[in-house]
This record gives sequence, C-alpha cells and structure tokens, in this order.
Amino acid sequence: MKVRLLAHTPEPERLIAAAAKNCYSASGVDDILDGLDEAKIQSFLQMLASLGHESPIEHVSFTFAIEGVSRSLLAQITRHRIASYSVQSQRYVREHGFEYVVPPEIEKIPAAKQKFIQAMEDDQRIYEELTSILMEKHLQELLAAGVPEKKAYSQAEKKSIEDARYILPNACTTRIVMTANARSLQNFFRLRCCRRAQWEIRALAWEMYRLVYAVAPTLFAKCGPACVDGNCSEGKMSCGQVDNVRMNFLALRGKE
Repeated sequence: MKVRLLAHTPEPERLIAAAAKNCYSASGVDDILDGLDEAKIQSFLQMLASLGHESPIEHVSFTFAIEGVSRSLLAQITRHRIASYSVQSQRYVREHGFEYVVPPEIEKIPAAKQKFIQAMEDDQRIYEELTSILMEKHLQELLAAGVPEKKAYSQAEKKSIEDARYILPNACTTRIVMTANARSLQNFFRLRCCRRAQWEIRALAWEMYRLVYAVAPTLFAKCGPACVDGNCSEGKMSCGQVDNVRMNFLALRGKE
C-alpha cells in the first residue's frame, strides 16, 4: 500500500477559522481574514469542536493518491459517499500479471499462502485465456465490418477485457484518487481507524490520518476512534484494547 497526499486547501485551518468568524462576528468580506493569527485560529477551531458546529469544516478538502489496495477495499471505501473517487478502470487497463493483496492471516500460514497464490495464478491464466478467445472473435467481426486493422485491434482488446475482468478476484490491486472534505474525513477516521474495522481499510485510514494531521494538527486533534479522546462507542463489541489504541494514536500525533 502506498498513500500520497496530492493536494489540499491552502491554509486549511485559517480558512475554517474565517468561516467560523463569519458565523460569530460582524466582520465583512474585506476583513474576514484580519487578526487570524495562530492563537486565534486554534481558538476558533477548538470552539467549533466544543459546540459540535461542524459545517465550517466542510470548506476545506484533501486529495489522496492511493495504490496497492485491493478491490475488496474499494467496495468498502466507496460506502463513504461524501467523497469523490477516480478508480483505475479494468475496462480500459489490461491486467497483465495483476498484483494482489495477501491478507496477513493467510500470509502467516505457508499452506494457506501457497493455496492463495495458486488461486491468483489460476485467475491470471484464465483471464488471459478468456481475453485471447474474446479478442479473436471481436477482431474478426471488426475486420469483416471494414474497421482498419490498428483500430480494430484496439477496439477488440477493450471489448475483450471488459468481459474477461469478471474472473478477476477481490484481491486484485487498484489505484484510487480520493477527495474528501475535512468533516467527511473526520467521520471516516472515527469509523475506520477503529480496531474493529477491517484490517486493510484500517491501515489505509491510519496512513491518511498521519498525512492530514501533519498539515492541520488542530483540525484533526480529536479524530480517530471514539476511545482515543473519550469512551469506546462499540459497547460489548469493544476490542478491549483501548489503552493500546490510545498509545498508538499519541505516537502518531508525535506526543509520545
């Protein structure tokens, strides 16, 4: 897995403070940014957090490039609907020797890992065989219809991999560009940084949190699972490792 913070709203915490100032003062557009030094910015952000006033946080966004994650993760992350996603297409990109994610519990057991890798290799072989069979059919049809050879080959390949991709496994890796506003990210971190979240998306959430915290530490100071800055919200489903989770988050924030 590789995660990169591609871009974000410039001076995100200052912009949120300006939006909050607009709500709680008589300042006009010409002086809305005046007086917003570091202390005042932190004061505004802390006030918003204490009041539960979250809409000003939506004015800033963060864009990530993510690769080496599975299609299984893709199905989970796109449930977070208040975000934008651009995903590598299996209709247009042929999966020559596709890479895949091996779950840690399978990795630990040699016999299980061997079976898993064999399944991936079988999928790759069948994918190539299906693509080849479909390619031949589509190419002949296009040539017979008078399509120039180079164009016919390109169109035939696209048609072939569009259907052959159905054999590809959830483990197959993909690339994602994801943009979300800060409020949506806070919700994402609360749900997906929790130890009860699935391991792959939890690892992604922790890395995304590390990247945004470095940019906007006050904004993301109270993010993460509920147990980090309060009580566990999972009830009887709690992981029972609250102290360990808190320690890890303190380390992530550079406070330990």
